[in-house]
Amino acid sequence: MSQNIFDVDPSAFSDPQKGNLLISEPFLPDPNFGRTVILLCEHNDEGSFGFVLNKPSLLKVSDVVDTLESVNQLIKVGGPVEPDTLHMIHRLPKIPDSLEVIPGLYWGGNFETIQLLANTGTLNENEILFFTGYSGWGRNQLQLELEEKTWYIKRDVKHQDIFDHEVEMLWKNSLQQMGGRFKTISQFPEDPRLN
Repeated sequence: MSQNIFDVDPSAFSDPQKGNLLISEPFLPDPNFGRTVILLCEHNDEGSFGFVLNKPSLLKVSDVVDTLESVNQLIKVGGPVEPDTLHMIHRLPKIPDSLEVIPGLYWGGNFETIQLLANTGTLNENEILFFTGYSGWGRNQLQLELEEKTWYIKRDVKHQDIFDHEVEMLWKNSLQQMGGRFKTISQFPEDPRLN
C-alpha cells in the first residue's frame, strides 16, 4: 500500500508553541512566505507573531538606523506587518526588557542599550539579528493555516537553527533536520513543472 508523500505525523500541524519554527509548505504561492522559516515568538488565544529568518533585505542596519552606523549586517524582512518597524532577536541576556523566546534567545529589549553596545564596539553581530516588520496572525488564524497544511512545525529549536546557517539553505535544511518524509519534501523543486 503506497502512502502520500504529504502523509506526515499530524503533530507537525498542531499545537504550535512560542519558540517553534514554522516552515512553509513547498508550493505556498504567497510571495511574502514562499519557502520561508519563521521563528514563532508568541502564540496564545489572541493570536501569534514571529519573524521570517531567511528573507534578507538589500539594506544594512547602518543604512536604516543612523544611531547604528557601525552595524553592517543585512536587515531581514521579518514579515509584511508594520514593515516600517525594527525588531531584534538576540543572545544578549543583559539587554533590559528583553523577552525570552527559548532558553538564552531573546526578542526585543532596550534599544538604547543596543545603541550603546554598537557605538562602543562591544556589540557582537553574531549574537543579534535585525528585522523590519513581522509576521502576524489573528485569533485562530494560524491554527486554520496549520489545518490546511500551509506550515510544518519544527520543535526543539536550537540557537544554531536561527544564527548558524546559510540563509538560502535554511528552508531546506530545516526540513531535512525534521527527518522522515520532510527530507523528501525538502528536495521538491520550487516549480513543480520542472520536475
